[in-house]
Amino acid sequence: MDFDYTEEQRMWRAAVHDFVAKEVKPRAREVDETGEFNWKAVHKMGSLGLLGLNIPEEHGGAGVDAISAAIAIEELGWGCGSTGLAIAAHNGLGCAPINLFGTNELKRRYLQPAASGEGGLAALALTEPGAGSDLKGGIRTRAVFQNGEWVINGSKIWCTNASISSFIVTLVRTRPESGSHSLSLIVVPSDAPGLYIGPAEKKMGLRGSPTHAVTYEQVRVPAENLIGEEGQGLIQALSVLDGGRIGIAALSVGLAQAAFEEAVRYSRERQAFGQPIANFQAIQWMLADAATEIQSARMFVHYAAWLKGRGRPFSKEAAMAKLLASEMAERVCRNAIQVHGGYGYSQEYPVERMYRDVRLMTIGEGTSEIQRLVIARHILQEH
Repeated sequence: MDFDYTEEQRMWRAAVHDFVAKEVKPRAREVDETGEFNWKAVHKMGSLGLLGLNIPEEHGGAGVDAISAAIAIEELGWGCGSTGLAIAAHNGLGCAPINLFGTNELKRRYLQPAASGEGGLAALALTEPGAGSDLKGGIRTRAVFQNGEWVINGSKIWCTNASISSFIVTLVRTRPESGSHSLSLIVVPSDAPGLYIGPAEKKMGLRGSPTHAVTYEQVRVPAENLIGEEGQGLIQALSVLDGGRIGIAALSVGLAQAAFEEAVRYSRERQAFGQPIANFQAIQWMLADAATEIQSARMFVHYAAWLKGRGRPFSKEAAMAKLLASEMAERVCRNAIQVHGGYGYSQEYPVERMYRDVRLMTIGEGTSEIQRLVIARHILQEH
């Protein structure tokens, strides 16, 4: 790679890559087939800094820059889509609201254990049965302040990491009226009485990244578990999603890179008409397109991360990065199967799993259609 990375970033990529190659990638197939989360690897991630990418060192995290965080998520995606998604959600969704908007006490109580790898991961609960993209008007989960506590009732769906979390940051309606200032984010311990986590969803891919419905029945949490000011939850959630989209984009690049490498390897080994299929122009063109698109997406992901790291507006660029990278990754994984021919459709080859895993990337954290809306709104405001 010719991008002007710092020496620290290059060393970081090498360290994370080596760790993933040893601890994550060899178990990717097993994780997919069994649906079991790779705790063995995750418990080792704390000391490396992978569980506290954006958490400052004073609160137990690694405090790496935004580009280094994207590099880490890409490498994890290269190793295993399921593990990569869980860690991306932990860092970019679960820990991020507390890191960005929480008090020092909340950071001490929740971020330090989360970054160490000794406890559970972090989760963010936004989506509801009647509220996906329409968070402002669709949220029905309520939190009422009674006797110095928040009492929460409602339900969430598609909550990544719920069953392996130590806390779930939950978007709730704290004021009866609708609108931008009626929602708040509250930290809910996963073992809180009245919190029920449903069975893991049976998904097309990413089977080792548990996703659940969550029900809140008279769940009581202390007043201080409110993140920031009451009524700021929607603004906070949208800000968190901007950063999370960079994570999903980086994860997409990692999945595409892995599929590309498998396609190159197979094209050199597979013989047809007395020669490796890598000698045929049809195969070469697919490989050339994949290499070009992966590198282009990687550069844009790191540009969005660069903007974020400098405190500059990056909402549009995050949406662009996710749109570009996720749709690119689906094409690359599809063509990797095509290079493998019939074998690509078999579970004996990893490109089949990668194709199933990458399918979520154009859906999660805002569909491609939502990304296009976000981008278009920014364009029209700018011009």
